[in-house]
Amino acid sequence: MDKVNILHLIEGAKQAEGLTVIIDVFRAFSLECYLYDMGVKEIRPVGTIEEAFSLRSRIPNSVLVGERQGKKCEGFDYGNSPSVIPAEDVRGKTVIHTTSAGTQGIVSAAFASEIITGSLVNARAVADYILAVKPERVSLVCMGNGGVRPAAEDELCAEYIKSLLEGKEIPDLAQRLTDLEHHGGEHFFDPAGQDVFPEADFWMCINYDRFPFVLRVERDEISYVTRLHRQ
Repeated sequence: MDKVNILHLIEGAKQAEGLTVIIDVFRAFSLECYLYDMGVKEIRPVGTIEEAFSLRSRIPNSVLVGERQGKKCEGFDYGNSPSVIPAEDVRGKTVIHTTSAGTQGIVSAAFASEIITGSLVNARAVADYILAVKPERVSLVCMGNGGVRPAAEDELCAEYIKSLLEGKEIPDLAQRLTDLEHHGGEHFFDPAGQDVFPEADFWMCINYDRFPFVLRVERDEISYVTRLHRQ
């Protein structure tokens, strides 16, 4: 691969070219990995709440998962929290997913030749996939907070993936991940906000390299859909 670019926010997603990794650590694409680990049939990321309700009317037995400003969308089954969703409620089902940042990156990446999602929980698998595919160009898009403000966890994830692509390691990675508790992840430790941002979500999302698979984004006759891909 000739070039690895780190881009930022929704504007970065619009500029992304080549194999594009849409990164959202807290919490969209960490959650999607956990959902596949729970045994969901498929995940369909959408940009708007209206699209989510429309899709649910077309897909029997589907589950609505999503947030705006971190809070569960009104009328949805679950918010964006991996620690709250019970596996028995989603196993074998289609999850329709919309978020303020991550899924917005997917629908904005119009110039990408291929899209996969990225998070710390499968960062090494993402790097291994890219090295196996050998694309000419890679775009790592840090979606940030709401797609409009940088987020330290997404920047660190992109840095980590890039280091793996270059055959390097980040020697203080574990410490930098723990430091996110005070630099980007503070909201998970606010006692008044545990209904929206449970502390357990923080630890689940920084559990790096937990999953050995990537999630590839495709488009079929219905909508975008992510598919689990193992090396």
